[in-house]
Amino acid sequence: MEHSQQTFPVDPAVLKKMKTELTRFMMTYKFALDEMDTKISILQEEFQYVHDYNPIEHISTRLKSPESILEKAQRKKLPLNLATIRNELNDIAGIRINCSFQKDIYEIKDMLSAHQDLRVVEVKDYIKAPKENGYRSLHLIAELPVYMSDRVEHVAVEIQIRTVAMDFWASLEHKIFYKFGEVVPNDMRHELKEVADIAAQLDTRMEGLHRRSEQHKEQYYARESMKSLQVDQKQFALPERLLQALSNIDETPKDS
Repeated sequence: MEHSQQTFPVDPAVLKKMKTELTRFMMTYKFALDEMDTKISILQEEFQYVHDYNPIEHISTRLKSPESILEKAQRKKLPLNLATIRNELNDIAGIRINCSFQKDIYEIKDMLSAHQDLRVVEVKDYIKAPKENGYRSLHLIAELPVYMSDRVEHVAVEIQIRTVAMDFWASLEHKIFYKFGEVVPNDMRHELKEVADIAAQLDTRMEGLHRRSEQHKEQYYARESMKSLQVDQKQFALPERLLQALSNIDETPKDS
């Protein structure tokens, strides 16, 4: 005799309450991402209009779906309630910042850490200590307040900061693993690690070239600034012979 699985009807009022709570739960993470996106966009605009150099190349955000949250909670064997999920899963909301150079990563991290309403609760530095497969990136878990109509929720956001070269490698590595169903042949794993090391060397060399170009630019503008002076909103050219003559006078030793 076959036994059919018995199901129990759920009270529609209970279902509605559960859906409302889940909606509010997801919205807090969406709002936290909005706040982080605003913070980083402000930094971008400041660099663009005030400084000569903008280190932020690209920003992308990601919010896990309820299905993905459920799958991860089950893998971690967590009780299926929103309070536990909020406390145990720190990557429901994620933001990725792509930078030009490695030094930019740590500068942006310091700038974000200085925000009084943002608390960095965890740092994983896969640049100074890359993963075994060659993966490099700086991961932060930051907590910030989200003001709802009747409460303040402190929401965790995962922040990944990496160079364009690091992101290029990570994106391709992910596609390769997805294609092979994570069963990647050993020779390909070894080659991926070698390519990661090459990308790191490229980052180092490009940063060195950038540093040298900045030094040349400073020297150029220093020379150009000596070719003219401004008085009463009028620009006057300064002949090189005059500057040389004045320089010689200043260097002439005075009688004691």
